[in-house]
Amino acid sequence: MVSDHPAPDNQVVEHADISQLQLQLDRQRQAFNAAPYPDLAERIHHLKALKKALLHHKTALCHALDQDFGQRNKHDTLISDVLPCILNIKYTIKQLKKWMKPSRRHAGLLLAPAKVEVIYQPLGVVGIIVPWNFPVMLSLGPLITALAAGNRAMIKLSEFTPQTNAVITALLAEAFSTEQVSVVEGEADVAAAFSRLAFDHLIFTGSTTVGRHVMRAAADNLTPVTLELGGKSPVLIAPDIPMATAVERMIFGKSLNGGQICVAPDYALVPEEQVADFVEEYKKQFNKMYPKGVANKDFTSVINTRQYQRLNEYLADAKQQGAQIIPCHENACDDAKHRMVTHLVLDTQDSMTLMQDEIFGPILPIVPYRSIDDALAYIQQRPRPLAFYLMSFDQALQQRIKTTTHAGGMAINESVFQVAADDAPFGGIGPSGMGHYHGHEGFLTFSKAKTVLTRGKINTGKLVTPPYGGIIQKLMLAFFVR
Repeated sequence: MVSDHPAPDNQVVEHADISQLQLQLDRQRQAFNAAPYPDLAERIHHLKALKKALLHHKTALCHALDQDFGQRNKHDTLISDVLPCILNIKYTIKQLKKWMKPSRRHAGLLLAPAKVEVIYQPLGVVGIIVPWNFPVMLSLGPLITALAAGNRAMIKLSEFTPQTNAVITALLAEAFSTEQVSVVEGEADVAAAFSRLAFDHLIFTGSTTVGRHVMRAAADNLTPVTLELGGKSPVLIAPDIPMATAVERMIFGKSLNGGQICVAPDYALVPEEQVADFVEEYKKQFNKMYPKGVANKDFTSVINTRQYQRLNEYLADAKQQGAQIIPCHENACDDAKHRMVTHLVLDTQDSMTLMQDEIFGPILPIVPYRSIDDALAYIQQRPRPLAFYLMSFDQALQQRIKTTTHAGGMAINESVFQVAADDAPFGGIGPSGMGHYHGHEGFLTFSKAKTVLTRGKINTGKLVTPPYGGIIQKLMLAFFVR
């Protein structure tokens, strides 16, 4: 708990009077103003310190996430939370000198002699709002890019991952002072107050519904926002691909973290004559990966009873409206431990809640289609998703879908792994989000690209100043305006 006095270094702002949030922002902004352009060496130092602390705490993070979820295999945490951050840090350090270099631009004959360049300045203090599903990657990932761009950061962690929050807090305290990076915890009221702070940039990862509230709160301060949301990301299985291959390429993306991923396949579009084959193949491969069903230690639990109940309500609503529910394993649920294997849903209707809301869990509706045109029309009639997955080796179809469908990102004959590309942007479109924070695009997001025009001793600007109508001005206009 933070007192009424300024928090000492490495003290978390936790369940405090929300006025303390403003005081912490003021401290960071004051520190930034005292050193508004960290050089390359300082930025690399910060990134290396973060990497060292992350490696030091990786075992504790695995244990904490297992506790918070009720069951989460350490390999899921290492592969999906720790490893992406380590690779991101390494890649960023390698590229940072090039990213920071001013960009020379063409001045043009009208402005000659002059030099035009674009410099990339840190914005100041970045706010990061973190969800519960990947609390390590989705806190440290944006932080890596923010630090690379020379910023300071305040991080609001999810109240649903208290054990993990404690480790992240210790990790960051090991690497930074609170004037550089600080951590905030608390319930919805703290999150709301956090989003109302006058950050220089605010990044939120979470649901579309909450994202609207965050953007509305940020608007009062004209705070630019990056929203990483979600939506119903489709998998389109084309007729040409072998069903075993199609399932193999998508099943891990739906199973990782118990399907609690913003880019997880949300529903599958399957040729109507192959639906039975899809169900059989999916169950076969699921049982090979998780032979003990919910008792399998490799399968992640639903985060808490609240989310588990939500998923069960989706299934009950679908069943009441005539859907056929097919668990992928006979050991399908454990109510006491909020565990659930993937459930396939047949005979879906648009009126079902699971066909309207992002599922965010181990449920996979199957939508049969008659033709590719029908399948694409089905997708295009719905809000633009964060991800689109195509299972097909037909290059003409691949090209058509790449260029005519909209989604935050796309993978062909794969799922989820597009997010792991360090040298490519990640972000949504429309209701699935806005902006990017991976790779070079992320560096640009957290930087101000400032145009600087420099003249020397020769001043040609005076040639266009009043009094107007001189011979030089007439000649200039005659030459350029044509």
